[in-house]
Amino acid sequence: MSLPPGHLRLPRAAAAVVDLVAAPLAQALHAVRLSEQLRVSRGRVVSALEEERRRMRRDLHDGLGPTLTGIGYTADAAVNLIATDPDRAIETLRGLRADVGDAITDIRRIVYGLRPRALDELGLVDAVRQRIAPLRAADGRPLTVTIDAPDRLPPLPAAVEVAAYRVAVEAVTNVARHSDGAIATLTLELPDPGSLHVTVADTGHCTEPWTHGVGIRSMYERVEQIGGKLTITTTPEGSTVTAHLPLAMPG
Repeated sequence: MSLPPGHLRLPRAAAAVVDLVAAPLAQALHAVRLSEQLRVSRGRVVSALEEERRRMRRDLHDGLGPTLTGIGYTADAAVNLIATDPDRAIETLRGLRADVGDAITDIRRIVYGLRPRALDELGLVDAVRQRIAPLRAADGRPLTVTIDAPDRLPPLPAAVEVAAYRVAVEAVTNVARHSDGAIATLTLELPDPGSLHVTVADTGHCTEPWTHGVGIRSMYERVEQIGGKLTITTTPEGSTVTAHLPLAMPG
C-alpha cells in the first residue's frame, strides 16, 4: 500500500484497515509456512522410508534368506545321520524342514512386498510390463497395453520409482476391471528434467463406476506423499489416470 500524495503517514482510516487485516494476514502467512514445512518434512520421511525399505530388502534377502536355506539343508543332512529312534527323528526333522520352507516363503513375500523385486531386476518399464502381462479385460479377452516410454529413464528416487510402478499397475488393473474394452495405453514421459508423468488411458465404456477402494486411495496417497498430483477422469468415451511425480524429493 502506498501513501496518498501529500501525506507522510497513512490516513487514520487506512491505518485502521491495516491494523484490522494485519493479524489475519500474519496468521495466513504463518499457516502457509507451516504447510510448506510439513510438505518438506513429509517428503523427507517418505524418501527415507523407501530407501530403508530398499536396504531391508537387500539385507533380508542376502542375509537371513540364505541362512534359513542353510538350516533347511542341515535338517536334510540330519535325517540321514541320526541313528537313534530314526523313525521319530526323521518324522520330526521332516516337519522342521517343511516349517523352514514355509518361513523362507514368508520372508520372500515380505521382502518383495516392501519393494517389488522386479524394479531392481528389470527396471521400471519392464517391471510394469511383466506385472500387467497376465491381465485380461472384463469379458475375458487378453488386455492389450501399449507402453510408450523413453528408451532409457534416468535414475529415479526410490519413492518415485515405487509410486510410478504402483500407479501404473493399479490403473491398468482398473481398466481390466471396469472397462468393456481390451486396449489401453500406458505413457511414461519426462516433460522436463524435474518430473515424471505416468498416464494410463483407455477408450472403452466403463461397465461400472470407479469406486475409491483401497487401490485408488493407495494411488492418491503414494503420489501426494512425494509432492505429486494424481487425477482420474472417467467418461462414456473412456478413462484416464495421470500422475505428475517430481523427480526431486521435497527438501
